[in-house]
Amino acid sequence: MWRIARQIVRAGIRTEPAPHPSDAPRVETERIQHEILQVLGQALAIRAVDAGSCNGCELEMHALGNPCYNVEGLGIRFVASPRHADMLLVTGPVSRHMALALRRTWEATPEPRLVVAVGDCGCSGGIFGESYASLGRVSNVIPVDVEVPGCPPPPIEILRGILAAVRRGQAGRP
Repeated sequence: MWRIARQIVRAGIRTEPAPHPSDAPRVETERIQHEILQVLGQALAIRAVDAGSCNGCELEMHALGNPCYNVEGLGIRFVASPRHADMLLVTGPVSRHMALALRRTWEATPEPRLVVAVGDCGCSGGIFGESYASLGRVSNVIPVDVEVPGCPPPPIEILRGILAAVRRGQAGRP
């Protein structure tokens, strides 16, 4: 134990310093949040569907719940059932085993439903493309309203994609 303690003292702190706080991302996030509140005027329920991803996009989607983005404060919440959802956020290339489940989830989501494909894999099939195990992009299985490219896309881009889908949905409603 003492040998490890001596090594720790000799090595010192090896982590990198915390990033300098910048106002630019915070201002952009606040602007998008304000616009989402103006467009929505009510709550938005999202069902996240992992159709075969590496979970990189899911980590970025989970970051939307942290205090920096605070989507709960905007009235945006993630739900467990597609029957309670207004929007589907789909990640990953659609594996052949997930195609039927994704279709059923889309059919169970009430109209007017919105679909956002998140990440390069959801938008284009990514590095996996189409193969014996993968159907590729999400739009090969269900209709997609908005695509958010990136591997993985940062949370602010996912938020922009949600806003674009909500705008599209509002424009299509009477």
